[in-house]
Amino acid sequence: MFYHSKRLVNPLFGGGVRRRWFNIAMDLIRHLGYFVAIADEGHFGRAATVLDMTQPPLSQGLRRLETRLGVELVHRTRQGAVLTAAGRQLLPRARLLVDDAERLLAEAQRIARTRGTVHWGATSALPDRIVTSCVTVLRTGTTSGEAVSTDMGTTVDLVAAVRSGLCDLAVIEHPALVDGVEARSVVKLPRWIVVPAGHRSAAGERPAFPMLADLTYAAYPRAANPPASDTVRDLLRERGLDVQTVTVHDDRAVLAAVAAGTSFGLTTTAPSDIPGVSWLRMAPQAVALRCRVIHRAGAAEQADALDRVLYRERLR
Repeated sequence: MFYHSKRLVNPLFGGGVRRRWFNIAMDLIRHLGYFVAIADEGHFGRAATVLDMTQPPLSQGLRRLETRLGVELVHRTRQGAVLTAAGRQLLPRARLLVDDAERLLAEAQRIARTRGTVHWGATSALPDRIVTSCVTVLRTGTTSGEAVSTDMGTTVDLVAAVRSGLCDLAVIEHPALVDGVEARSVVKLPRWIVVPAGHRSAAGERPAFPMLADLTYAAYPRAANPPASDTVRDLLRERGLDVQTVTVHDDRAVLAAVAAGTSFGLTTTAPSDIPGVSWLRMAPQAVALRCRVIHRAGAAEQADALDRVLYRERLR
């Protein structure tokens, strides 16, 4: 250190060095997030899907983290990713750092928001008609014309966003883990089974689930909401159907997979004249989309408004 103009100056913290250390810290947090995702999923491919990235940069980021820490964190096996002894010891600390960084970013975004904006989210499974109805009621019904910001995402991400304050409220799938947020009653919304046009189930007078055994099931990633995903798969098995799954991320992708002639799926998109797709009304109560409104403290009025929208659209 040295003194200059009666001010203590540390040459280690000049502007260029500060930027370099900032970049190092950001890389560290990002790569720790990769490590946590791999540990949670036990598989590089699934972790890449959860992080919405491809596998090569995920693997490269983990290797850079291991090089910086000087220890191997993950064994790569044919069965998946297995934590080393060092990985198991460092995982709790890594998880804390990643969670703290996410809270910091959420708090910063909340502080930086423009006043008078309602931030809400909706599961990607929600039909467009209900999404726009929710936006309309938030804009005109309870918020005196305030601006409305909408995020479409997975149930897991939406719960985290409301819990952290990034969103005021959201419509999510049920069942889901909703610790740390307020939750309203569960509402059932119509959902149909869609199959390729010309499939034997579409031609039958009384279609049954076992008739779909020659098709794969086009479904959202399990990581989007594990409880709801498992509930649907359990339902299919109870009805005599145990099939392979292909991953899709929205209703458009479901319909595209069905139109390709190889898959069936569930959709809240009402029956319409879409080439290559047929709608089946099988076990409507069982396959209905169960959803609910969650909200932070202070957003009860907006939650009431969204709850009324869902109630109007419920199964009759």
